[in-house]
Amino acid sequence: MDFRQIGIIAGKEFWDRIRNRWVLAVGIVFTVFALVIAYFGAAQQGAVGFRSIDVTIASLVSLVIYLIPLIALILGFDAIVGERERGSLDLLLTLPITRKELILGKYAGLAGALAFSTIAGFGAVGVILSPQLNLNALFHYAGFMGSAILLGFAFLSLAVMLSVFAADRTRASGLAIGMWFFFVLVFDLLLLGALVVTAGDYGGDIFPYLLLLNPADVFRVLNVFSLDEVRTLYGLATVFPEALSNPATLGGVMLAWIVGPLAVAIWRFER
Repeated sequence: MDFRQIGIIAGKEFWDRIRNRWVLAVGIVFTVFALVIAYFGAAQQGAVGFRSIDVTIASLVSLVIYLIPLIALILGFDAIVGERERGSLDLLLTLPITRKELILGKYAGLAGALAFSTIAGFGAVGVILSPQLNLNALFHYAGFMGSAILLGFAFLSLAVMLSVFAADRTRASGLAIGMWFFFVLVFDLLLLGALVVTAGDYGGDIFPYLLLLNPADVFRVLNVFSLDEVRTLYGLATVFPEALSNPATLGGVMLAWIVGPLAVAIWRFER
C-alpha cells in the first residue's frame, strides 16, 4: 500500500471541499448553533446566558447527534458511486493506484474536511467562552469536540460503505437518509418501546449493550458520563452501568464503528 498515493487522493478531496466553501459553511453552522445553545440552552429552566460547561455540553450533545451524522452522510454518500456515474472512476482505476488506496484516500480527505470544519466551528465557540472557563472545563470541552469528530468519522465510514454498494446516486442518497432516520430517530424508540411493552422484564440487562450498536448512542453515553452534572440531566445514566461507561471502552467501540464499515467498503470494492 502506497501512502503517498493515498495522500494525493486525500489532498484532492480535502481541497475540493475547501474551494467549494463546504468547510466554511459547515463551520459557520456549527459556530452559530453552538453559540445560541450555549447562551439559550437553559432557557427552559428560566435562565438565559452561559451557566456552566456541563449544561452547555449537555445541550450541544443533542445538536451534534442530529447534525453531524447528517452532514457526514451527505458528505460521503457519493464518494464512489458519484465517480462511477460521472465516468471518472474507470479513469482513476487506470492510474497506478489500487482500489484500497483510492477508498482510503477519499475517506481520509473527506474525514479531514469534516474534522477541520468541526474544530473550526466548535473551537471558535470555545475561544469565545474561554474567559468564563477554567482549565478543567476547557479540557472537557476539548473532549466533547474530539468525540464529535469520532461520531462524524463513524457515519462517514457508513456513508462510504453505502456508496460502494449502491447502484446509483439516487439510491445512495435514499439509503443515507434512511440510515440517518434509523440511527438518530428510530433506533432508540424501538429500544424504549420494547422496554415499555415488556415492562422491563425482558431486555433490561442487555439494554446498555444494545446501545453500543448505535454510534450516536455511544457518543451520547461518552459525553453523559464525562461530567457529573450532565449525568443528572439524562435518564440514560440510571440504566447504564458505570463499568461499561469507561471512556476508553466507549472510545474503542467508536473506533470499531469507524474501522468496521470502512473495511467492509474496501472488501466490497476490491471484488
